Amino acid sequence: MRYVYGLTSALLLGGATLSLATGFPAGAQVAQNDDAAIERIVPRLGAPSSFADLTEQLQPAVVNISTRQRIEVNTNPFAGTPFADLFGQRGNGQQNRPQFREGQSLGSGFIISADGYVVTNNHVIAPDNRATLEEITVTMPDGTEYEAELVGADAASDLAVLKIKSSRTFPFVTFGDSSEARVGDWVIAIGNPFGLGGTVTSGIVSSVLRNTGGGAYDRYIQTDASINRGNSGGPLFDMKGNVIGINNAIISPNGGSVGIGFAIPSEIAAPIVQQLRSGTEIERGFLGVSIVPVSEDLADSLGLPRNRGEFVQTVQADGAAERAGIKPGDVVTAINGKPVTNDQTLSFLVANIKPGTRIPIDLIRDGKEVRVMATVGKRPSEEELRRQQAFDPDAEQPDTPADSSTVIEEKLGLQLLTLTPQISRQLGAAENTVGLVIGGVDPNADAARKGLQRGDIVLTANYRQVATIAEFEAVVADAEKSGREAVLLQIQRRGGPPGYVAVRFR
Repeated sequence: MRYVYGLTSALLLGGATLSLATGFPAGAQVAQNDDAAIERIVPRLGAPSSFADLTEQLQPAVVNISTRQRIEVNTNPFAGTPFADLFGQRGNGQQNRPQFREGQSLGSGFIISADGYVVTNNHVIAPDNRATLEEITVTMPDGTEYEAELVGADAASDLAVLKIKSSRTFPFVTFGDSSEARVGDWVIAIGNPFGLGGTVTSGIVSSVLRNTGGGAYDRYIQTDASINRGNSGGPLFDMKGNVIGINNAIISPNGGSVGIGFAIPSEIAAPIVQQLRSGTEIERGFLGVSIVPVSEDLADSLGLPRNRGEFVQTVQADGAAERAGIKPGDVVTAINGKPVTNDQTLSFLVANIKPGTRIPIDLIRDGKEVRVMATVGKRPSEEELRRQQAFDPDAEQPDTPADSSTVIEEKLGLQLLTLTPQISRQLGAAENTVGLVIGGVDPNADAARKGLQRGDIVLTANYRQVATIAEFEAVVADAEKSGREAVLLQIQRRGGPPGYVAVRFR
């Protein structure tokens, strides 16, 4: 279950071993020979005397999801310190091999087709950087277990689709239209909190389209139905038995439910689930700007009404926004005719526009209203965005990055990252620079003794251009095969010309 506190969030999954948390037909259905759905019992509108009949129809389609993961364990107690090399070796002077342990996670999901397609949250099945997903198990309400495979996952919306490996026919539920949900409507949540399968809770819709962080998909249905660790990925039903939300996060100062839970609205989830199920690439719009809300102080300084638009802090070079003429200091008030508000952010509006679409963007610049035309770009992956936003050449050396190479770290003591145009600009290099950027250097490696440091760009290795980690690893492998004990690197440092440095293997 994801926990949201203020404007921050953290993933928390249930279980004891890994802590992370339209008018469709209604009700749980079973495909018959004549494709007819089973008859459903729907309580009258208003306050129901009981949720039992509806629960009985829906519960067979709600499943528990567990994963088995292989997690790398660093057994060197001095990892990350200057003593790492000294105490991280076996008696023969060689580095200790990585060791692994088994991890598990628990969550919820629901079946959306008779042939066993299952929807859940991405964070239920996605391992962290040091873990590898090895097995997914789907457990039915009657205790029957099935192995499942991952069909597709989308980190941006936190959605994933699984397929149960079985030829049997399964009960299933369908998406409803969350745009019809109103504050005060009754809802029920079914899931696997704290590993207690088949748990049903009820409540009402507390708010619709609640924005918790300003991201492209931080728009939720808020409910006071009890949601806890392990409810992640489970369905939020309306009184017609339709899935109008996917339980995803809670606000909690103590780790338990305090009556503020969030579900991804079906109007957002259903199209993404369909794309994941069909294997279609999910493309989102992107302008290439960093923005902040128009606060009271900012509004006063600009002479604008509060809560109108979003303020542009920076503009990505050669991005869609810069090509359209958008500048830092502009206030974006509307995207393609839709006003930018707290509940309808710029990120959300742009992300849901197909890349390549030409749209009008309304701005306030120097107190005057301006309209520009922009051709929407394609949003980078979440990992690419994270690297672009997080890399600070002057920051302290971080933990091992997700795309770093253990081979290069072991042989040369270097953490290398893919060099993006954004990082190139941060390092003062040309955007078309080809190479790899050093994210960290082991202080006991020869690379550190030769003066290599975080933020240096590796242009070539043994005179071969290296644009990817794999290309660098190939150079290292060839050098070792030839009996060499060092590799010659061409290094570009901020503010200086390229130079060559020979770095010995460890």
